[in-house]
Amino acid sequence: MAKIGKDDFANGFVPHHNHGSVDYTSMESGHVHQCLDVTSPPIQTQDGNHIHYTEGYVVFENGHTHHYKAYSGPAIPVGNGMHVHYYDFYTTEDDGHSHLVRGVDHPAPGNK
Repeated sequence: MAKIGKDDFANGFVPHHNHGSVDYTSMESGHVHQCLDVTSPPIQTQDGNHIHYTEGYVVFENGHTHHYKAYSGPAIPVGNGMHVHYYDFYTTEDDGHSHLVRGVDHPAPGNK
């Protein structure tokens, strides 16, 4: 199989790919955190689609940080042989509050 990079267009499923994202949490207690994320390789689902697992920490802000563990939604084709995943999860509670992280990751090759 030819090597496929993050900017290549590819039909079908691309094994071993992952996604990155840069987002901000919801505002809680007067502040937000930046969330820099890289997912696991794909996890096949019974319906022939795939999801990704992720865990990490949001960027230190306001004297604390938060941890998260989450799964993405299934692949969403966006055209030209690329796809994205929707994510929607809460961080751990730290300093008396948690934050919502919601969005779409960066496109990766493959339309399934």
